[in-house]
Amino acid sequence: MSINKTAIVLGGGGFIGNHLVSRLKREGFWVRSVDLKYPEFSTSDADDFVIGDLRDPELVKRVLLAPNQQVGQAGFDEIYQLAADMGGAGYIFTGENDANVMHNSATINLNVAETAVHLKAGKVFYSSSACMYPAYNQEDPDNPNCAEDSAYPAAPDSEYGWEKLFSERLFLAYNRNYGLQVKVARFHNIFGELSTWSGGKEKAPAAICRKVAEAKDGDTIEIWGDGLQTRSFLYIDECLEGVRRLMESEFSGPVNIGSDEMVTINQLVGMAMEISGKKLNLKHIPGPIGVRGRNSDNRLIHEKLNWKPNLPLKKGLESLFHWVDAQVQSVKTQA
Repeated sequence: MSINKTAIVLGGGGFIGNHLVSRLKREGFWVRSVDLKYPEFSTSDADDFVIGDLRDPELVKRVLLAPNQQVGQAGFDEIYQLAADMGGAGYIFTGENDANVMHNSATINLNVAETAVHLKAGKVFYSSSACMYPAYNQEDPDNPNCAEDSAYPAAPDSEYGWEKLFSERLFLAYNRNYGLQVKVARFHNIFGELSTWSGGKEKAPAAICRKVAEAKDGDTIEIWGDGLQTRSFLYIDECLEGVRRLMESEFSGPVNIGSDEMVTINQLVGMAMEISGKKLNLKHIPGPIGVRGRNSDNRLIHEKLNWKPNLPLKKGLESLFHWVDAQVQSVKTQA
């Protein structure tokens, strides 16, 4: 069988990676996916799914060998490096997982950058995070500064953010020194169906949808912090559109891929309650919350790609809530 274009998604068993595999398949790519596990809530659309640990350099060398040798390259046309040790605030901001987060993710990125050069791979996409932005620019919940050029002087609010910043510089250094084509995007709170919704690694939208789905009308649900901390949340389909547009552009980044519709956590809970039709009480409790304010600055992505996300948060949240609610009801039925 003739293969015209090839892509590999590292971290393809995760939420964003799994959706990305499906998007690439729809676009006609032959896709290999690599992860420690299969997708949790669906089967993968990948042509080849490799279960393996990307901290192992020998595994990375094996999986980055493309099946298509027709164009004289041993590497894939496109590499999407999304694999990382990560989770929601309960995993990232407690400090209990800092060493693993830094070691595991940095080791993967070092392996991928080095191997991609040796195999003469095509383009490499690296998913960074808004967590790399300085905490001192995100103390005012109403006026956070997350413009791409605000990254320095560096002061991320977590070791996760420091590792992301290091790995951005790693891939860009490989671009300067070895000619590796790289694209770097800073994701801002991506959410949607098929994401982790329980267990401690879930992100805020899924966690809130779960709490609302599990509650009965009039119940009280717990929210970390005072609920006045602000964030923006980007629906998965818009994230993938931004990634694909960046990969097809001449721009390397780093660039924000996120929504600029900023809400408080209390407002996010209010949206979930409105979607559910329930009236619930909120109890604010101590818990890890990260910075006070964060919002995607979309001026650069609009300038470079002539595009920016515009799907209303509530529309994406409706899709997530109904999916999480179905998961909750399924668990209750099995209990």
